[in-house]
Amino acid sequence: MKLILNEKKIEVLIQRKPNKNIYMRFQDQNTLVVSCNRWISEKEIERVLEKNKQSLAKMQKKKAQEEEKDIFFQYLGKSYTRVFDGESKEVTFLGDNVFAKDEKMLEKFYKKECIRIFQSEVNRIVPYFPDIPKFSLKIRYMKTRWGVNHLTNHTITLNSELLKKDLDLLDYVIIHELCHFYEANHSLRFWRHVEEYYPKYKEARKRLRNG
Repeated sequence: MKLILNEKKIEVLIQRKPNKNIYMRFQDQNTLVVSCNRWISEKEIERVLEKNKQSLAKMQKKKAQEEEKDIFFQYLGKSYTRVFDGESKEVTFLGDNVFAKDEKMLEKFYKKECIRIFQSEVNRIVPYFPDIPKFSLKIRYMKTRWGVNHLTNHTITLNSELLKKDLDLLDYVIIHELCHFYEANHSLRFWRHVEEYYPKYKEARKRLRNG
């Protein structure tokens, strides 16, 4: 059985199991697995797939993005093909490839670069904010936020995923969080502060939302 999603032809594999309901999952971006009981006809399965086509298209797109992440190394707005050679002494970029001994070396490099680049950009931007208190910088992975300003303990936390983005987007998030020292909420006054330092903040927000 075939299905067209996101202008791609998807192979549909049907697994007959003692299920009460129909379950669907993507084995990979080109293969959809449908689990159902043996009494459900292919015609009924086609009807269910057509009814849920919009949701399936989103699922397929997400699976494709996950697979791309496994292949490519995202670094400062560019994608590099991972090449593990088992002998590299350090991470090296050459053309569209990034060479490393193994996954562990690449992960260690990523963490070090987060610290180096994030701190460097903070140090460069902070002098433009003369009236803010001293604060500490933390870096960690966050699912739903690019940055957080913990006003009570003067700590700014940046999402490690920002290293995958263009450098100007990292700068926007830093500026955004520093502006919270002036306004704790997202009031009109807050956005005026942000606009003063980063006039194209609306464009930056859109780019972050769109991945």
